[in-house]
Amino acid sequence: MRVVNPATGSVIAEVEKWSKSRIKNAFESAQEAQVEWAERPVNERLSVLQRFGKLVLSNVDSLARIMTDETGKPLQQSLNEINGANNRIVHLTTNAEKWLASEVMEEGDTQEEIHYEPLGTIVNISAWNFPYNVGYNVFLYALVAGNAVMYKPSEFATLTGLEFGKLLSEAGLPENLFHCVIGAGEVGAVMTDLDADGFFFTGSHSTGQRIVSKVADHLVPVQLELGGKDPLYVADDVPDVKQAAINAAEGAFYNLGQSCCAVERIYVQESIYESFVDHFVGEVASYIMGDPESLETFIGPLTRESQLDFILSQIEDAKSKGAKLVLGGNRADRLGNYLEPTVLTGVDHTMSVMIDESFGPIVGIQKVSNDQEAIHLMLDTDFGLTSAIFTSSEERAKTVLKEMNSGTVYWNCCDRVSANVPWSGRGKSGLGSTLSYQGIRAFVQPKAWHLRG
Repeated sequence: MRVVNPATGSVIAEVEKWSKSRIKNAFESAQEAQVEWAERPVNERLSVLQRFGKLVLSNVDSLARIMTDETGKPLQQSLNEINGANNRIVHLTTNAEKWLASEVMEEGDTQEEIHYEPLGTIVNISAWNFPYNVGYNVFLYALVAGNAVMYKPSEFATLTGLEFGKLLSEAGLPENLFHCVIGAGEVGAVMTDLDADGFFFTGSHSTGQRIVSKVADHLVPVQLELGGKDPLYVADDVPDVKQAAINAAEGAFYNLGQSCCAVERIYVQESIYESFVDHFVGEVASYIMGDPESLETFIGPLTRESQLDFILSQIEDAKSKGAKLVLGGNRADRLGNYLEPTVLTGVDHTMSVMIDESFGPIVGIQKVSNDQEAIHLMLDTDFGLTSAIFTSSEERAKTVLKEMNSGTVYWNCCDRVSANVPWSGRGKSGLGSTLSYQGIRAFVQPKAWHLRG
């Protein structure tokens, strides 16, 4: 399998795809290794992950360049992701022992307890857009809970996945507990045939649907972290329209909009609409497009060339229905998968750009007359990942956010994830939760003990 640099189109590596027999043999070895791993105390398992975290940070420059080379993520953003992902290890260090410990619920003639046991050996099919963040959310939490992991990185983040395996081994993780399975969709399909004790997927809604249908007969936990069509509402009482536009632009175009929680549609109250659009366009126009290896670059190439055609089709659809193209709209005149950051106004919900997940450098800005109209439009989606509002009023913010049918809501911020609170989606955005204590408990199963002496 060829690994291609999306900024240049050049092949940077060739790796061997795993065969069905190799996957089967690795899974059986993982099952054997998991039994002994589960017997180790939580703090001992945690110490391995802490060493892994230190190794990652001590090699951050080389690891960031690997990720940039294979995904096109601008180097500064790769560095940001790797450094920021370490907060997952900090979170586990602070909380894992507490949330994995047995609990005494009732004492008396019969003592009642809850013990938390590992699921066993899990399958983790992961994503390319934030391989450290979404990878850590699953495989680190699974390992600390006593599980073995069959991890398949996206074919667009293969080299990064291989580095995970190397550094976990160097940190002292016992052999065969973590397998980095290499391949594209057909390899992932083979993994869903395994008799695993849980399936954890990060990616598109369509693939998530296929996976959950395929593994339904297993009757084991299935967790899906899928996409979003995340709305942001800018109310007329924002204290600084320009700053709101700057923050919204970053939420829409960071990592080229290739994020499940990127701002994908913006609603602005009519009295500040023109001012907001002017500031927003000015901010996006200032972003530097260029070589992702440069620390000054903010706009790099799309990771997948196929996404270019989809976004260009959204642009043409919007224009044909009356939208105004105020910035970008074209494939950049340079080598690689580059698309100009695109802003559309005069949009509405007859247009794909306001309904269908874009996952790229495009956003539509729609004018609204009041909070009720904004709420109605924000809820007009099958996705339910994040929703945001910018306003100076906490009461107003909470009134709007309470109406949102999404796993995460934001007041005066957007496009952020914290290890302290659950990351979850509703509707087409997924099933289950990572992070927080719920993300720790996602990888164990409770056993009720009734003890009478």
